[in-house]
Amino acid sequence: NKNTPKVCIVGAGPAGFYTAQHLIKSRQDVEVDIYERLPVPFGLVRFGVAPDHPEVKNVINTFTQTAQHSRCSFYGNVNVGTDVSVKELQQAYHAVVLSYGAEGNRRMGVPGEDLAGVHAAKDFVGWYNGLPDNRKLHPDLSCETAVILGQGNVALDVARILLSPMDMLKKTDITQPALDLLAESRIRRVLIVGRRGPMQIACTIKEVREMVNLPDTRPEMVAADFKGIAEAVKEVPRPRKRLTELLLKTALDVPTEKEQEKRSKASRVWGFRFFRSPVEVLPAPDLSRAAAIRLAVNRLEGSGEGASAVPTGEVEDVPCGLVISSIGYKSLPIDPLLPFDSRKAIVPNTMGRVQKTAGVYCSGWLKTGPTGVIGTTMNNSFDTARALLEDMDSGALDVSSAKPGSQGVTPLLEKRGVKPVEFSDWEKIDNEEIKRGVAMGKPREKLLSVDEMLHVART
Repeated sequence: NKNTPKVCIVGAGPAGFYTAQHLIKSRQDVEVDIYERLPVPFGLVRFGVAPDHPEVKNVINTFTQTAQHSRCSFYGNVNVGTDVSVKELQQAYHAVVLSYGAEGNRRMGVPGEDLAGVHAAKDFVGWYNGLPDNRKLHPDLSCETAVILGQGNVALDVARILLSPMDMLKKTDITQPALDLLAESRIRRVLIVGRRGPMQIACTIKEVREMVNLPDTRPEMVAADFKGIAEAVKEVPRPRKRLTELLLKTALDVPTEKEQEKRSKASRVWGFRFFRSPVEVLPAPDLSRAAAIRLAVNRLEGSGEGASAVPTGEVEDVPCGLVISSIGYKSLPIDPLLPFDSRKAIVPNTMGRVQKTAGVYCSGWLKTGPTGVIGTTMNNSFDTARALLEDMDSGALDVSSAKPGSQGVTPLLEKRGVKPVEFSDWEKIDNEEIKRGVAMGKPREKLLSVDEMLHVART
């Protein structure tokens, strides 16, 4: 039907798929096309979720159902902003939803952050999860100590991967090059550094528990970091309370006999360091790479979630050959004609409606900033889909005129030498990865380059 409302979604991560799912379920006539820069779908579910958390990837089943729906089409290997402009999408569709996430890294803004041995957590995670952009990373794991800046779940994922026994990792979908490098790793100590205190730590209890239970490791905390915490914890909401009590127990309690035995045998050490901010990454004598990190010692002003870290003027140098900065992802502008708030690194929007740009919407991290888990993104994407549907119903979004949809975009791509990857092509890639994985005793062995993905998709 010429007059069906046609919506295109830019980005095939959780935000894109949840937006599509809600649109298709809520209206029997909407057609949705999802455009994705990579030949493969699922965004951070594929490239962000830790390999040893396979249960988190179960949402892929839901996304696959959406992609296979008769009113949904997937166009992978299409880079919106380069291969086709947002303006061209606006001409072809009644509405455009931007859900392309946060592909940039927040910089620490300290001297030495560009030295060899310093990596953004997003790139390090992309490397062991097979993101084509990061496949040449080759981090140097020949040092004894790694310092991770930030104490969110991503920081803990990285710590876990650096310290996990090989026999645990090799059963996951971690990439083979990462496995090979980790097998040779000399890292024996991982410090997870935060600018505030134990009561402000950003991760969840599950991730801390995994660190505590990690085989062949022992925790190493600074008792002084926990001064006054046992008192303060009585006043806080339950999730924060349980998390803080676990930290207190791990840091201060006399271990059980079994735990004592584990700790005495452990060959690897991990620990949280609180009240510390990076000041400078210090180079080795030959200036070629990172050899230490200088941390400012902070004190807290205020209490609870809103407490802020204030430098005391003291500094502390920690020798380390690997620094991983896990201080957040950052969205980037995709098109100079679209509004973009570079301070907040989001597309300015009201309930997902992009300001001053009729017919354009946003969902996911581009809408909210890089916060929350997949469930948070699900709700924020459903909200955007609702706003869009409301606008269709109220007439604020005019769907009465016929729009060509993908039939208006495909010829442009063809002319520009861009061959989209369809969902059935992705299924070829998927099957090939699973086949390679089975041969190695793991759930899948990911294809690591776009060329290889395209080759498999097209044969």
